Amino acid sequence: MTDDLLTDRLRLSRAVPSDLDAVFAIQSDPRVWTHYPSLRHTTRDDSIRMMERWERSWSTVGLGSWVARLRDTGEVIGNGGCTLLGGEVWNVGYRIAADHHGRGFATELARAGVERAREIDPDRPVIAYLVEHNTGSARVAEKLGLELVHRAPDLGNPDRSVMRLVYADRALSPAQLRATLQ
Repeated sequence: MTDDLLTDRLRLSRAVPSDLDAVFAIQSDPRVWTHYPSLRHTTRDDSIRMMERWERSWSTVGLGSWVARLRDTGEVIGNGGCTLLGGEVWNVGYRIAADHHGRGFATELARAGVERAREIDPDRPVIAYLVEHNTGSARVAEKLGLELVHRAPDLGNPDRSVMRLVYADRALSPAQLRATLQ
């Protein structure tokens, strides 16, 4: 596909329907949702809706989440990239299969997403939206050069003690922060 992007170790591709089983296998694995278990996908419909959101972002702004495959084997090991939130900010995100954690794939994937977002619209801030106890995601955000700009209770989280963090590459306007938190 013309939207494919190659990094050192990954082939990043716009999702197609045949990716559903691999995406669902990752999204439904409790090991990848230890920081927010209530968001784990329990049905294929959950993953279908997520993939439809990715496609809307691709169709609207020419960028969305990719399916990440190992370049050498073609194995799907995750998904991520940048999507536009509320027309205001680029949200960098990723989900890597548990068996591939700790190898730098999240940073490699996230960096590619940020670079592409900045090529498309550098005037929009890049943010990372994560829960405070997800220290691995915070490390990735910091490796991308993002800084903590917001900390507050995570509204809607079943665990009321969880704090939501927003990292960004610049100060956010009130409208940009609202778009991030919705």
